Amino acid sequence: MLIVFQIIVLVFSAIIHEYMHGFAALQLGDNTAKNAGRLTLNPLAHLDWFGSFFLPLIMIISGVGFVFGWAKPVPYNPNNLRDKKYGDAKVALAGPLGNLIIAIFFGLCLRFLPFYNMTFTGLLSVIVGINLALMVFNLVPIPPLDGSKILAAFLPAEMREKYLNSERMGMILIILFVMLGGGLLMPIINFLYKVIIGV
Repeated sequence: MLIVFQIIVLVFSAIIHEYMHGFAALQLGDNTAKNAGRLTLNPLAHLDWFGSFFLPLIMIISGVGFVFGWAKPVPYNPNNLRDKKYGDAKVALAGPLGNLIIAIFFGLCLRFLPFYNMTFTGLLSVIVGINLALMVFNLVPIPPLDGSKILAAFLPAEMREKYLNSERMGMILIILFVMLGGGLLMPIINFLYKVIIGV
């Protein structure tokens, strides 16, 4: 049941993450996500069967200690954004920000509300932990993760183009990072977790 709950939390957290990308793009002048029917919290509009279910399940069962997954990326057209310089970065940052808001909300509930049921407390802890993991992982500057688009906005044009073109190798690089360096993110996630819930 815990595995099922973890996958459900991961899926809905990833959906909110993608929704926030589309919402930010809309606020900046791009209607692509809205017109494509992706500016919704309906899971059916966002699910990627491999990234949303199969891969997280395998990682949880295998006990790798670091679980990640994804929903289908919400489309947007950067040419429609009013902010040509930092618009991409703002849209990219919106996804991790959504996960941070979720983590803070449930973390403050854990911190200040008198929950006496340890099972319920544990489930809230899972929500906080998964959303912090999604936030931190997506801020890693490996294309096509959000961190790469944020960093790219501050690079010179020629360097930015070469950097973002490495997205073709992105999935391989991400998998290698998870296998070899994913543990490097755990101290950051644990630190943020303790700060939010006050441990």
